[in-house]
Formats: sequence, structure tokens, C-alpha cells
Amino acid sequence: MLDFDFEKQFQANGFNIICGCDEAGRGPLAGPVVAAACILPDDIRIEGLDDSKKLTEKKRDKLFEEIKEKAIAYCIASSKPEEIDEINILEASLLAMRRAIDGLSIKPDMALIDGNIDRGFQIPAKAVVGGDAIVQSIAAASVLAKVERDRLCLELDKEYPQYNLKKHKGYPTKEHKLAVFEYGPSPIHRKSFLSFLERDKEKLTNWLTEKINKTNDK
Repeated sequence: MLDFDFEKQFQANGFNIICGCDEAGRGPLAGPVVAAACILPDDIRIEGLDDSKKLTEKKRDKLFEEIKEKAIAYCIASSKPEEIDEINILEASLLAMRRAIDGLSIKPDMALIDGNIDRGFQIPAKAVVGGDAIVQSIAAASVLAKVERDRLCLELDKEYPQYNLKKHKGYPTKEHKLAVFEYGPSPIHRKSFLSFLERDKEKLTNWLTEKINKTNDK
């Protein structure tokens, strides 16, 4: 449940403009990790807002537009698959969050970060474990990041339809793993996430054989 008074403890210590920040897409095999930063008016209450993972796609889409309309400022940024492979997913997620905060049209005095790591930011930052279900500005950021990333996957699906990204949004489902095994990784796949291709080679071969047999039986 959101705590609408959460930010007041920091405002009492002189941090007047506070942004929430969250990311989406740490677990997928493909695509960027996307982060958002959001500054909301102090007196606003966005009905139905919650951790984006708890919301339906329809509800997220509706909130996405409402948040953009009502926010004092927001910014959405990302880290590319190549950056994820180079510096690892944790560092790439933090990089995307820093980019989102730095891209805000209004500079915040403080950032509330979803999770347990708040290092490397250019302004004072506080990590909040489970923050996307506690802090309204973090919840808003989580919706912005999630919807933006899902929509990006729909665009990537048009370019790489063999992976069916529109369905699983890049996450490591059986269907997605099998497609990577069958067609090979694409330029948008995170190479550091593909160890299963060797580790589970026998299982993947069996899956592919089953798929071919089912196709031939039709």
C-alpha cells in the first residue's frame, strides 16, 4: 500500500523536490533495461497506482498517460544490450536510472530509488526496498518504465518476428529460449544472458524435435 506521507520525512530535512526512480527489464534475454524518474506534485493522489507488476496491461496504459499529464517532470531512459553485456545488468540498470534522473527538466534535491542500492547518483539518493509499492513517485516511475519497455518490445517484434517478443517481452520463457536456440541470437539479445544455449543444449534439442514433429503431424 502506498504511503503518501513517505516523502515528508525527507522534505522536513530540506529536500523539497524529490523524484522517484525505478527500472523495468532486468530479467529478459533481449532488449534494453529501461528506467524512469518522476517528480509528482506534493498533494496529488493518483487513483489505482501501484507497483507496475501488480497492474494489468490496460491499467498500466491508462496510468501511463495520467502520470505523464500530472507529473511536474518525468524522464525515461535506457541502457542498451551491449552496455548490459559490458558492465553487467546491475550496473546497466543503475546507469539507466542515472540517465533518467539527469534527464529531468527540473533538477530534484533527492532521489528515492526502488531496491537496495543507491550508489553513484549525482544527487542525494535513498534506496527503498519494495519502493514501487510504498512510494507514489517510485510507483509512477515503475509504470512509466514498464509501459515504455513493453511498447519498445512490440516495435522490436516487427523487426525480429521469429522470437515473438510481443508475447513474452523478451523474458526467458520456454518459447523464447527455443527460438534463440533455433534461430540464433539477434543483435538485440544480451549475449551474457545466453549461457543456457550450452548448459541446456540437450533439453533445447528435445524441445526443437518436439516442435518439428508437431509441425509435421499437422
